[in-house]
Amino acid sequence: MDASDLKAILESHKQWLDSDGETGERADLRWADLHGADLHGADLHGADLRGARLCGADLRDADLYGADLYGADLRDADLRGADLRGANLDYSCWPLWRGSNRVKVDAKIAAQLAAHFCALDCDDPAYLAAREAVLEFAKTSHRANKLGLK
Repeated sequence: MDASDLKAILESHKQWLDSDGETGERADLRWADLHGADLHGADLHGADLRGARLCGADLRDADLYGADLYGADLRDADLRGADLRGANLDYSCWPLWRGSNRVKVDAKIAAQLAAHFCALDCDDPAYLAAREAVLEFAKTSHRANKLGLK
């Protein structure tokens, strides 16, 4: 997606947010190729990013509250300080590097991450102790059954 198109979508989305949906339009970035996009500090609250290619995107301090990121490619995305509370991260990939430091999440996302952690096959005593410590919380995840935790 070219930068001017993205800018127009973000401006319309801001109008939509500021007017409670009266003007502007909710950002529809489904399946958009935003690889490497500079979205630092962007207001994507409630945006539709299902299946978006966000690998390598700069999403630092972005407002993704309530955004739909189902199946989004977040490999190498920089999410430091981003607000993902209420976001749908099902079938997306979580960056396992410093790019996910200080990400704001809610209990649903935290439980989902904990459930994936608890579903690992590791017999190391330190892991087993950590798994036991978070297992009950992990079982509250909406994905716990599919991960074999219930």
